[in-house]
Amino acid sequence: MNQRIKELRSILHQYGYEYYVLDKPSVSDQEYDRLMQELQDLEKEHPEDYDANSPTQRVGGKILEGFGKVRHIRPMYSLGNGYNYEDLESFVRRVDTTVGPSDFVLELKIDGLAMSLHYDDGKFVQAVTRGDGVIGEDVTENIRMIGSIPMEIPYQETLEIRGEIYMPKASFEHANAQRAKQNEELFANPRNAAAGTIRQLDTKVVYERKLDGFWYQLAVDVDGVTSQSEALEFLKSNGFKINPEYRICSNMDEIWSFVETNSEKRSSLPYEIDGIVLKVNALAKQNTLGYTVKTPKWAIAYKFPAEEVVTKLTDITLTVGRTGKVTPNAVLEVVRVAGTKVQAAQLHNEDYIAHKDIRIGDMVVVRKAGDIIPEVVRPLPERRDGSQVPFVFPSTCPVCHRHLVRYEDEAAHYCINVDCPARVLESMIHFASRDAMNIDTLGEKRIALFHNEHILDTIEDIYTLHEHREHLVQMEGFKETSIDKLLDAIEDSKNKPLDDLLYGLGIKHIGKKAAHVLAQHFKDMDQLIAASYEQLIAVNDIGTISAQSVMDFFKEDSNIALINRLKSFGLRMNSDTIDGIQTNFSGKTVVLTGSLTGLTRSEAKTLLEKYGANVSGSVSKKTDLVIYGEEAGSKLTKANQLGVATMDEATFLAEVANYEEN
Repeated sequence: MNQRIKELRSILHQYGYEYYVLDKPSVSDQEYDRLMQELQDLEKEHPEDYDANSPTQRVGGKILEGFGKVRHIRPMYSLGNGYNYEDLESFVRRVDTTVGPSDFVLELKIDGLAMSLHYDDGKFVQAVTRGDGVIGEDVTENIRMIGSIPMEIPYQETLEIRGEIYMPKASFEHANAQRAKQNEELFANPRNAAAGTIRQLDTKVVYERKLDGFWYQLAVDVDGVTSQSEALEFLKSNGFKINPEYRICSNMDEIWSFVETNSEKRSSLPYEIDGIVLKVNALAKQNTLGYTVKTPKWAIAYKFPAEEVVTKLTDITLTVGRTGKVTPNAVLEVVRVAGTKVQAAQLHNEDYIAHKDIRIGDMVVVRKAGDIIPEVVRPLPERRDGSQVPFVFPSTCPVCHRHLVRYEDEAAHYCINVDCPARVLESMIHFASRDAMNIDTLGEKRIALFHNEHILDTIEDIYTLHEHREHLVQMEGFKETSIDKLLDAIEDSKNKPLDDLLYGLGIKHIGKKAAHVLAQHFKDMDQLIAASYEQLIAVNDIGTISAQSVMDFFKEDSNIALINRLKSFGLRMNSDTIDGIQTNFSGKTVVLTGSLTGLTRSEAKTLLEKYGANVSGSVSKKTDLVIYGEEAGSKLTKANQLGVATMDEATFLAEVANYEEN
């Protein structure tokens, strides 16, 4: 390599670190630009020395074709939420009861989008969005445009870190000023602006919008790092930007003081935060506490109280979901809540409206539940003038006009017409959604458009869209490349495992976890269809209501016809387990506990599920086996008390190795 190129890259990386991370530039902009120009000229003369991580590659200009899917090595979990002092106190008490008195690291909860960065041999190689927590999108080229993210680091081992990409308030104001000049719709808030920017296909747009990031978690084990606070210092020593506003606390007085202090100075920060994150400091204790299906048990996010505003409720409309559930919605005079424009909010059901005495024409208090979903908190009866009208729930479906049913044990009304156009449309939207079949670019708007064109009338029509390709490319706003990308995504979805398909079918009371449990237990669709009620309720985590719902679903001839049609299109009808292999884990409920040394908890879970196990987070009488590592605690104790079989990590690894060889 040309020695001057190597020297200039090193110098410019250091200057970039000083400018973007330390906010202490040591050279003028003119000097930086002069060196950058010299490097660009030399790289043109020596194309053989091209390096994707060169500072010259951070000015944008690439047009991307799209974003590939990437499976995370370890799942990216979302955090459980707390909303008051009592929630945090309960979390601390639960931690202390399980693993003993603990220190906690408190960090500001950045209002952005979660991101994972990968490095090999000290070089940046990949960036992946959170996605559904298991599979994200490769946004590597766009992340290169963020100046504070190092392209080279001192640490030479394989490294994966996690953090939050955000748009600083100053960048947000600048971006909206530019959009206003161009008569474009303004961004609603910095979080939405950052998320939209990261999915831009033009890297120059990403560069110009000046995103930033804070990094706060190691997703791989690093020698010598035994705590969250040490992880933050490790990240800082390798050139990553960490948020300096963190604190180690050991009791509720210190914790609540930190919460109150940062709640007060929230508005003065140069970036948006929406809460405080508490993490158990010791990594060994984090491993012992483990995870639920969706969240780590060693962390919690305290959410700041939602902003409340007053506006007028002008009407109440009804929507029909995929299960036939009819939901009333408030139509509001447009108002800004927590940084976004709100003109509608859910009213849940007839009882909710009656209990709160919400009337059409009322002035109402509105907030965002969890800073996301708009809700009507209460009406303001003192501001009524006599023109307000009580809402009477209709007796017929607003779409198909068939009679509505309200079951004895439920507050909701249902349209029970399976052919109701609204139900059909919502079922297709759910089927294609990220958590179900994850059909990229087949979102709600496209499904509605194709439905109006009578190209999509049922779920199975998704798999005949290729027959309409010529018609699709002629539609306004579509190009051959986008249609082909859609058709490829539909084809790829045929390989999704049974649990995703089960969830996508929209069986009442069967969420992601229940779908996964059923898929792991019954292995394929035909076995599940043939299962009796007694066999269903015998499955761990499947209760009487869920079991009856599954039975009712498969009693319907139309549902069996749908499944057979999907079979004919080549959709996968079995789980991820190894077919034809009976193992000591097949059909068993297994719990992992303690610190594993030979592999990560996530890797162990994947192997167990591969060989037929259902991995649970808690020990009960239904548990068949507990696999334990170092510092195993209460779960191992409970297993011994209940007489549940146990296996140490070494035995587990030996057994798995035997299966892998065969």
